[in-house]
Amino acid sequence: MSQHGSPWLTGLDPASWPPLEGEIEADIVVVGGGIAGLTVASLLAEAGSTVAVLEADRVGRGTSGHTTGKITSQHGLVYRELSDRHDSDAAAAYARANEAAIGQIERTIEDLEIDCSFRRLPAFVYTTDPRRREDLEAEAAVAQGLGLPASLTTDIDLPFPVAMAVRFDDQALFDIGPYLLALARRLSEGTGQVFEGSRAVGISEKGGRVTVRTASGQVNARNAVVTTLIPFMDRTGLFARMKPSRAYGVAAVLGSGGITGMHINVDSPTRSTRPWDTDDGAGVVVVGEDHSVGSRRGRPGRWGELERWARDHFDVASFEYRWSSQDFETVDRVPYVGRAPLMKHTYVATGFRKWGLTNATAASHIIADLVAGRDSELAAVFDATRVGDARAVARTSLLNLYVASRFVGDRLQRLVAPSLDTLERGEGGLVRADGDTVAAYRDPDDNLHCVSPTCTHLGCTVKWNHAEKSWDCPCHGSRFDVDGEILAGPATEPLPRVVLGDSESSA
Repeated sequence: MSQHGSPWLTGLDPASWPPLEGEIEADIVVVGGGIAGLTVASLLAEAGSTVAVLEADRVGRGTSGHTTGKITSQHGLVYRELSDRHDSDAAAAYARANEAAIGQIERTIEDLEIDCSFRRLPAFVYTTDPRRREDLEAEAAVAQGLGLPASLTTDIDLPFPVAMAVRFDDQALFDIGPYLLALARRLSEGTGQVFEGSRAVGISEKGGRVTVRTASGQVNARNAVVTTLIPFMDRTGLFARMKPSRAYGVAAVLGSGGITGMHINVDSPTRSTRPWDTDDGAGVVVVGEDHSVGSRRGRPGRWGELERWARDHFDVASFEYRWSSQDFETVDRVPYVGRAPLMKHTYVATGFRKWGLTNATAASHIIADLVAGRDSELAAVFDATRVGDARAVARTSLLNLYVASRFVGDRLQRLVAPSLDTLERGEGGLVRADGDTVAAYRDPDDNLHCVSPTCTHLGCTVKWNHAEKSWDCPCHGSRFDVDGEILAGPATEPLPRVVLGDSESSA
């Protein structure tokens, strides 16, 4: 039976840092202890700034620690779209930024002597549908024109034929966990401080300074950099211009065979693969089964589909890990990086669209330049204050219409929720109890965990995630555990617990 968790985080030296207590001063406060936060903090510290990093949970335990570990500028069929929607200069800037990020990560690994299984290898985007050949041919032509190491091929190291593939040479992969811990250690040994268990709940700017507050303290600084999965500051409005989604992953040990490259298809359903070396021999990681946060598709069967696909194509000896992760996509597919909208001393990096290892590294260099007052040729392309093209505006409108429909429709559905006694052990859902609708989970021991069904971000109704036993908000992606504690923002307050008159309640 595979264990639930990321293979990149299992077995790491359990380094830990204390929570923030009281009030401290720093030149820069960075919110988020993933690859974006730790990279920008390291760059700013190297430039001589004192830096404080606030991480809500543990360093690297969020989306960064649950990626595939692919370090690549090959991001699916993106370059033709970027050239069409923006222009060739913008597409070229995106390409340069992500190609440069590969080398930047490699140099960091060499400088810090990090044992994280880094290696160079090709990355492929492919199709098994002959009708999609033209799409890949067009992508390869644009990518080549932008100076990327792209070529067309049907010679690919997967155990099944493909109709066409675009190959990017000299890409890379690694184990993200050791890399993030090394960044955090170097930072805390220098001019930085790292605080775990310190969720930022508020931010304010006054008198040319910025203050970031947690439940037990605050940091006063010249500038703040928010690198959480989605910014928690509602005034920026960025939550309304991004779509949250979840994806699933499995890691298998193989009895024979294996792959030597990284791959992702353009067909549906998505299947992303990479090699995985284990003590027991060659392995493979398979990621896919994406769905919107709060969707009914959030069920354990998502992992089952990935395992079935892996068994169909590889000699699987055993499945060792299964995990999931969350990310956000901007309305024009380019991350938001730079000064936060409507703020003067706060910068953001968000919307990496599942390609966060290179995008986050590139974003960190952009922000480091901006904070230092240096010009950045990439800043305009990634500008967090941009509105976008007509398609971006239209998509923003659609996203907000969807949110409005959920806000109204889901509240109406509360009125017809089933009674509490219909809830089986190990299951959760919206139920009627004590004359009201609550979000309830009945654990395997028959104890009830009841919380308010109203997301504390902007008031949408949370949905039960059967796969991960959590309450997920379909509007903007906030997630909560069965007792209402925050798993992911933008919410900064937990779901209030509900105490039922029934003695069954353990809430």
